[in-house]
Amino acid sequence: MSLTPDDVSRIAHLARLELRPDESASLLGNLNDFFEIVAQMGAVDTAGVEPLYTPLSAIQQVQLRLRDDAVTESNQRELNQRSAPAVEDGLFLVPKVIE
Repeated sequence: MSLTPDDVSRIAHLARLELRPDESASLLGNLNDFFEIVAQMGAVDTAGVEPLYTPLSAIQQVQLRLRDDAVTESNQRELNQRSAPAVEDGLFLVPKVIE
């Protein structure tokens, strides 16, 4: 995939960027280089390769430090809803904005 100067102008417009001509030309080269690398990576055969959850697991055994899935905070719904203008059955009531 190769971008054109028109593509860069469109991307800059969508991102609300104002680019000078020299910046636009530099960005065009950088983006095309990026897409070339992505194309090279996409061409690699990864069939049968297990995904890694961290790059470190490719070179050493990594033990995940997971915490127990336990409730650590009390229910503070009433306290949090005290400042609300309208509450019903534990739910915030808001004015209807769409007819």
